[in-house]
Amino acid sequence: MGILEWAKGQFIDVIEWVDSSSDTLVWKFPRGDNEIKHGAQLIVREGQAAVFLHEGELGDVFEAGRHELTTKNIPVLTSLASWKYGFDSPFKCDVYFISVRQFTDQKWGTANPIMLRDPEFGPLRLRAFGTYCFKIEEPGAFIKQIAGTDTLFETEEITEQLRNILVSRFADALGESKVAALDLAANYNEIGQTLGEKMQPEFTEYGLKLTKFLIENISLPPEVEDALDQRTKMGVIGNMQQYTQLKTAEAIGDMAQNQGTGGNMMGMIAGMNMGGMVGGAMQGSAQGQPAAPAGPPPLPQQDKWFAGIGGQQPGPFDAAGLQAQISSSAITPDTLLWKKGMANWTAAKDVPEVAGLFGAAPPPLPPQ
Repeated sequence: MGILEWAKGQFIDVIEWVDSSSDTLVWKFPRGDNEIKHGAQLIVREGQAAVFLHEGELGDVFEAGRHELTTKNIPVLTSLASWKYGFDSPFKCDVYFISVRQFTDQKWGTANPIMLRDPEFGPLRLRAFGTYCFKIEEPGAFIKQIAGTDTLFETEEITEQLRNILVSRFADALGESKVAALDLAANYNEIGQTLGEKMQPEFTEYGLKLTKFLIENISLPPEVEDALDQRTKMGVIGNMQQYTQLKTAEAIGDMAQNQGTGGNMMGMIAGMNMGGMVGGAMQGSAQGQPAAPAGPPPLPQQDKWFAGIGGQQPGPFDAAGLQAQISSSAITPDTLLWKKGMANWTAAKDVPEVAGLFGAAPPPLPPQ
């Protein structure tokens, strides 16, 4: 190897990064022991930034474009190196390329249910998940706070920490929002926007920017969802009587198609009868009325009367027996009567429900 080729191998004159990955945040330029040549070309593509570190100290930060490394355009690095004779000779420093594009479709979700008090259902456990987007906004701060001297820093090394921040702040904000569980779906955008603004300061500490925070779903426990499904089903059915009639008609159609099996037919008939009774009971309950009884109610109990005749207390007489005694003149308007509930014996003519019976009896025959 000639001396010119050896010297050429010791100097770096083009510094660039062609990123073919989708999850790399920081990549260190592999300088080895080579020195960067004075006037070398630094190529920073769109979506990238380049950070120079000299002996662990943060130097200059370059944005997208082609840069010639001279004393004029790397003032911080020149100051850190303290070159006595100006920046006219090769130098050594670490060069980190930072991806400043957006990293999208990052997942977040609650590992455990969030406990809160719902104004309609009372205490509830909710789960939630969604996505978020972020980008490196301050490359120098990100190198200092997160990446350090890591030669290859990928998203998976920080997304877990970001996810913990998001879930913690989400649980706190959801509890303070006081939004009813059934109204959460209508407020996903508002809650997401508010949370994004509240969490931005914590991202700023790492040199990051939370560009998007989306809530995809907030779910109720399975038992609560089942109860809501039942409520929805009853609301859809509406008129329970018409629903029962429809199901009965369908059962009759099924029975007609299965006439060959007597056992099935009897089962269908029993099912129809039972469905009619259950449907009637549910219809009455839905309207706030008791279900219709299966048979006629019992007859009301008749009054039982006692009469004071000749120092005796014959009876008890029901309404028909009392009428017979009046017809035979055994009981007259002046006869004393008593029944359960009366305080004293009372003349028949003074008992309202009995006095009318005397008009129905014929008067005594006139003397011959």
